Amino acid sequence: MRIEVSPTPDDLATALADLVEDRAAASPGTFTLGLAGGNTPQAGYARLADRPIEWERVVLWLGDERWVPETHPDSNTAMVRRILAGAVPARFLAPHYTPGDPERAAAEYEDRLLGLFAGSDGAPAPDVVLLGLGDDGHTASLFPGTAALEERSRRYVANWVPAKDTWRLTATMPLLWAATELVFVVAGVAKAATIAAVVEDEAPLPSRAVAAGAGAVTWLLDEAAASRLRKAPRSSS
Repeated sequence: MRIEVSPTPDDLATALADLVEDRAAASPGTFTLGLAGGNTPQAGYARLADRPIEWERVVLWLGDERWVPETHPDSNTAMVRRILAGAVPARFLAPHYTPGDPERAAAEYEDRLLGLFAGSDGAPAPDVVLLGLGDDGHTASLFPGTAALEERSRRYVANWVPAKDTWRLTATMPLLWAATELVFVVAGVAKAATIAAVVEDEAPLPSRAVAAGAGAVTWLLDEAAASRLRKAPRSSS
């Protein structure tokens, strides 16, 4: 596990763009980048759109999606198209919204992703996956107490989230664990206690389980999010 702390959210956005540009340059062929939704990574995506990456060999996909049409303001798909995918010549794979049938949409998206990630041995192997962190310790749409946390055969599922009274589509732990690198991007003092619980206290939260099963994990934090950590992590500036 590696932790990098940026002084401000603006610096954090630059650190995210730097990391993705570096990993894409080191990838010899198609580079797959799983994207997090929400507000925190958006400034990083905007910076990333200006980077001199060979975008023609990059495929973007979503680690999770809200069960809403693309016209809805909460749509991760719409956000990614607006800030990143619409600004670069990368391929963007997004789930198809089918009203009333989230399970079918998740299964169809799973099939598309498995075709994208299939390695020489046929096993799914994403490259870099960006993840966020909720106050309750969720990441992607793996919320505490939900069925998707126990899924070990499917790679992408529809997950009913009682706390939100809605369906979410989400990558499961087996798919996230198969990634070359998971990168958590977290900002703000409101997340500081959860960061400390997950990173240092090994609290039984979904984000801890995801990180614990992964081969390589990087935490990109701003100083506010890192403020409750007892061990001083490395600063990126």
